[in-house]
Amino acid sequence: MPISDHLRAVRSKVGHDLLATTAVSISLFDDQGRILLGRDAETGHWTLPGGAIDPNEHPADAATRECFEETGLLVRPQRLLGVFGGPEFLIRYPNGDLTYYTVIAFEAAVIGGALAADGDEIAALRFVDRTEWEALDISPSSRIISRRAFERDAVPYFAPACWRPES
Repeated sequence: MPISDHLRAVRSKVGHDLLATTAVSISLFDDQGRILLGRDAETGHWTLPGGAIDPNEHPADAATRECFEETGLLVRPQRLLGVFGGPEFLIRYPNGDLTYYTVIAFEAAVIGGALAADGDEIAALRFVDRTEWEALDISPSSRIISRRAFERDAVPYFAPACWRPES
């Protein structure tokens, strides 16, 4: 599902103007330490599974739902990788929509399902090792999150605060 009914309703009011929303991302590793990426059907960039959180939806449920919708895999989020944002998370879609995402990123374990790209949002899926990852055309936001995922740091990531009041 490319856009939820909720976001479609909001877009009908704001058009292509900037919309800030909260999203989730899932990092899945296979037993060889390779991370799962999907090739975005519109842009061709490789991305992590994920998407917007629906109203009243818990982030872990959104992560589980988005991963299942895009990959066919049922997952259980196991740990928080971090909370991400910044200029790389401002996306202009091919249809003109401008969206800024604050992303809650999880690492998850597969508990069921069968790996299959949805064919709508995701054209192809593959597990890649760090060397393959370096050479792929990965979206800027997924590059940042997956780099942290590969580090396997036990402490959740967030960018340190640099804001200061004006003098």
